[in-house]
Amino acid sequence: MAGSEFGRIFIETVVMIELNDKKYTCPVDVTLGLIGGKWKLLILFHLHYFTKKSYGEFKVNLPGISEKMLSQQLKELERDKLIAKTQLSVKPNRVEYSLTERGKSLGPLYEFISKWGIDYLKENNIDYIKDQHLYK
Repeated sequence: MAGSEFGRIFIETVVMIELNDKKYTCPVDVTLGLIGGKWKLLILFHLHYFTKKSYGEFKVNLPGISEKMLSQQLKELERDKLIAKTQLSVKPNRVEYSLTERGKSLGPLYEFISKWGIDYLKENNIDYIKDQHLYK
């Protein structure tokens, strides 16, 4: 079967998956819906390597993210059960975020993406491992 013929048949037989009031075309689409975008994967990556982080630590470690976007992304990741929020104190309000078991299950993905990025940088004459102090 030719590639284009297979693609046409696949497109004609797509079953929509409904989850959390959203429609997805396949499990990859579901996964991208949960972790896609610039910030979610970076948040998950930070929690994978540093285990726990406060809201303030995310603000420092993710330059360019707005307060609104950070809050939204954290709420969505918590809703999707990829991260957990722990209340440390009420006054002042202090919370800490960590990966859930479901979030930890993506560990091989975080490792792969990190290694892939490091290799890509090396191919472009940037040694991130050696020079990472320059990128803080």
